Amino acid sequence: MINRLNEVNDVKIFSVSDDEFKPYGRVVKGYDFTELVSYMEKSTDIPESGNVYFPSIEAMEKTSVFSEIEKTLYGGMPVQAGYCNGRNTTYNGFEYHKGSELNYAVTDFMLVLAHVWQIQNNSIHVNDAEVFFVPKGTLIEMYQTTLHLSPCRVCDEGFRDIVILPKGTNTPLSDVEKAMRDASTDKEARLLLQKNKWVISHPERKPLIDQGAHPGLKGDNIELKY
Repeated sequence: MINRLNEVNDVKIFSVSDDEFKPYGRVVKGYDFTELVSYMEKSTDIPESGNVYFPSIEAMEKTSVFSEIEKTLYGGMPVQAGYCNGRNTTYNGFEYHKGSELNYAVTDFMLVLAHVWQIQNNSIHVNDAEVFFVPKGTLIEMYQTTLHLSPCRVCDEGFRDIVILPKGTNTPLSDVEKAMRDASTDKEARLLLQKNKWVISHPERKPLIDQGAHPGLKGDNIELKY
C-alpha cells in the first residue's frame, strides 16, 4: 500500500513505523481494541461525502479497553472516546490540543502532520507538513505538539478512525469562554475554536472558515491521491 501511495503522490509518504514519525508520536501496543472495532463496524457509517466526527460516544466509553486506557495511558485523567469517519483527501488545515490524542485505524488511512513550533504569526505553510500512512489495526499516540486534522482516505470506501482525547475536547465553548478568548491579548487565542481545540484552516476549507477558524494555512490545499 505505501509503495503505491508513493508512486501516485508528489509528496513523500512515510509510515508511522518509520523514524520520521518519532517527533510526532509513537505506535502503542498492548491494548485489545476488539470491542471498539466491532462497534465501529456494526454501528457507524462512512458518509457519502465529507467527514463525520463525534467526540464522545457512551457505548465506546463503556468498553473495558477504554477504562484501561484512561487509567494507564492517561494516568487516571478523564478522557473521551469517539470517532471520525469520512472520505477526505486534502490537507485542509491543522488543529492541536493540550494533551495527547490516540487514534486507532479501523481502516488504513493517511495523516498530514506538522509541529506547533512551525507556526509563525498564526500561520504555517503546507510545505512544512509531512504525510504518514497508518495501517489498519494500528494504535498511535500523537503528542500535544503535533499539528493534525482528520485522516485522508486511501481507498474509495473512505476511512474509519477511533479518536480518544482528554474529556471535553472538541466541544463548544461557553459564552464566557468565547468572551475571554476574544478579549485575550495572546495571539494563540485567535486560534481557539472549541474546547481544547486550536485550529489553523486553509482559506479554501469553507466548513472550518464558516465556524470561525483562522485562515492561516498557506500554499495550495494539496490533494492526496490513492
